[in-house]
Amino acid sequence: MLILGIDPGTATTGWGVLRTSEINGTLEALDYGCISTPPEKPMTERLLILRNELQQLINRFSPDCAIVEQLFFGANSRTAMTVGQARGVVMVTIAENNISFFEYQGLAVKQTLTGYGRADKKQMQTAVKERLNIKEFVKPKSGYIDDAADALAIAICHVIKGKLSNTES
Repeated sequence: MLILGIDPGTATTGWGVLRTSEINGTLEALDYGCISTPPEKPMTERLLILRNELQQLINRFSPDCAIVEQLFFGANSRTAMTVGQARGVVMVTIAENNISFFEYQGLAVKQTLTGYGRADKKQMQTAVKERLNIKEFVKPKSGYIDDAADALAIAICHVIKGKLSNTES
């Protein structure tokens, strides 16, 4: 099974593709990276870039399902609005391609991978590397490793939750 994990954002959307083996339950990171959009471009163009690059990823990997982080409304409502726009583009692109869609809250992902819902970026990256047997992350051509690692974490969370409950979220 191929799983596409997505950490949506307008400036940077992290993504990671995992392959799971139903025979022995192993996880393998096939690839990961970021979709970045130029901040000087109008929002409509940035969202179109996100959609087109996500479509290229879907064409390249043909994932069986996509896992997206749920939006958390913190103190910065402006950021939440732009992330919500990016998340909407991601969801529509997934739906256009008839890919199964699942979502998890960031706190649930942290709890599942580290046992602690308030884990920091470093703790999460360590957990992801351990689960995927990665020695060190390779920095994406654009964006930050944090975003790609978060996308992989979301995908790993789905696999773990699926094994524990075997239900959709």
